[in-house]
Amino acid sequence: MPAQFGTAPFLIAGPCVVEADDLNLRVGEALAELGSKLGVHVIYKASYDKANRSRLKGARGPGIDRGLDALAKVRAATGLPVLTDVHESAQVAAAAQVADVLQIPAFLCRQTDLLVAAGKAGRPVNVKKGQWMSPAGMRGAVEKVRAGGAPEVAVTERGTFFGYGDLVVDMRNFGRLRAACGAPVIFDATHSVQQPGLGADGGSGGLREFIPPLLYAAAAAGADGFFLETHPDPDRAPSDGPNMVPLDQLSAIVGVALDVWQRAREVVRA
Repeated sequence: MPAQFGTAPFLIAGPCVVEADDLNLRVGEALAELGSKLGVHVIYKASYDKANRSRLKGARGPGIDRGLDALAKVRAATGLPVLTDVHESAQVAAAAQVADVLQIPAFLCRQTDLLVAAGKAGRPVNVKKGQWMSPAGMRGAVEKVRAGGAPEVAVTERGTFFGYGDLVVDMRNFGRLRAACGAPVIFDATHSVQQPGLGADGGSGGLREFIPPLLYAAAAAGADGFFLETHPDPDRAPSDGPNMVPLDQLSAIVGVALDVWQRAREVVRA
């Protein structure tokens, strides 16, 4: 993650799960180009395992060994730092050998042993806010990571459960999370439009058409960074396709978000 949070927004982006090397590299190269073109710090994101799928047969990724090897190839080829999820304490050390940033999934944001282990790995840690958690409730998660000794911690807003099949984003949460946790706050625009359990196969659905307006609102409301899953062909992606941004649309969407972010801060400074 960038050394100085708050001075400029940054972008975490990539496919939901690690896929074939050619696709991973295609996305990584596009993100490196986007970062250079727009002047934004980019972190490549992909999960080697999605252990929290809603169905037993849901696509999980290639597993830790193949997945970390694939992420290392992206890092070497593009020069981008990489971020990946960790689901178990026993996997943290291996993940930290490759990943520049470790991420705690939202469903695991209260798992004490995992949070402390991630903090001990010596890497920056991004903790995703549980879909049921209040901003103040995330203070404990951040404290656990810091107790482990993490050099940097960020918190990600990814929506709050509203009924059984939708998430809503409270734009006040960016300021509230920052105040409660004393940490930068990232906005996950893609998982915020997820519809858990409403997909055709019983997996997650999503409403990707709402990603841009939510992202722009979050940029104005105070998000320090943006999280956007992306794929060359989301409708054919093995996981979370309905709530991913088509890769060929990503640069334009991020460009607008960066402009909104800057303009909002100019108004505040004035």
